Amino acid sequence: MGELSERARFFQGFVRRPKEVGSVIPSSRCMEARIVRLVDPASTRVMVELGPGTGGTTRAVLKAMPGDGRLLAIDTSEEFVTGLAGLGDPRLIAQQGTAADMEGFLEQHGLPAPEAIFSGIPFSTMPREVGVKILEDAWRLLAPGGRFMAYQFRDEVYRLARTIMGEPAREREWVNIPPMYCFRWDKPEA
Repeated sequence: MGELSERARFFQGFVRRPKEVGSVIPSSRCMEARIVRLVDPASTRVMVELGPGTGGTTRAVLKAMPGDGRLLAIDTSEEFVTGLAGLGDPRLIAQQGTAADMEGFLEQHGLPAPEAIFSGIPFSTMPREVGVKILEDAWRLLAPGGRFMAYQFRDEVYRLARTIMGEPAREREWVNIPPMYCFRWDKPEA
């Protein structure tokens, strides 16, 4: 799929569901590279992506994942999920649904505790209680030593997650429209 076509589909998704799609255009290549660095897919066997959109970040992570890795990508948009399924990568499970149902989707697909969960869903536009539930579930479901990473153009996820996960490592990606905050929490081994 061409970059222009992907941008057009992403923009249409934003127009249809602005509270669910976190930006008007997909992540930049620099943002994708930062996500890959922060989630470290090369050393991860099971990952979950919350809000993959048209799949730019998904493709970047798959490119860095080992051959036996699995990536469960959850999106509310049927169109986005259909596009992801069209990537044809056997490591990818494209799942339509909400991040709040992550545990059920892991069970449905027979996946063990993920070593990484990364998210581009806009925590700033969802009800607080929904955001807190997603973050509590993510932290509980992560394997010991796992990591949770969120990229957002607002820092609401930081305010919600610090009481659950503690203080994150923080970075900023300026080469993206809009510029993004990147937060990463590492779960203790024990």
